[in-house]
Amino acid sequence: MAIYTIHINEETKSVTADEATPLLWVIREQLGLMGTKYGCGIGQCGACTIHVNGIPVKSCTLPIDAVGDGQKITTIEGLSEDNSHPLQKAWITAQVPQCGYCQSGQIMQAATLLENNPTPSKSEIKQHMNGNLCRCGTYLRIIKAIEIASGKKELTTL
Repeated sequence: MAIYTIHINEETKSVTADEATPLLWVIREQLGLMGTKYGCGIGQCGACTIHVNGIPVKSCTLPIDAVGDGQKITTIEGLSEDNSHPLQKAWITAQVPQCGYCQSGQIMQAATLLENNPTPSKSEIKQHMNGNLCRCGTYLRIIKAIEIASGKKELTTL
């Protein structure tokens, strides 16, 4: 076991963990941030997507020792303090969630798309979101919400 200092959601935290412990379990079990979900455990579904230095990563396969000093980690809780991020608002407007389990990972993946490409085309959205699975099949609503957040669709045109 080792002590790690991580910078998460604009705060510095110290945690004790085995070097191979996936960051997902540190986030959920030690820091109590429950928005990041466990889906498959092998980095295939995207329910555990977080940002490390602004890049979406699957936290279920990223060991704690891979997140060194100075790296900025953001979870869904850190996207906005009051759920006012344009994607969070658009997700509600488009009524995206069905069961809701994958949605924090979906939003985190979409946030990096809009950060790098504020007005993506439908094909760019599909390509960027390709690594995140929704077992309920809300893909059309996810695309619509991203278009709303990007300003490509009006909030009232659902």
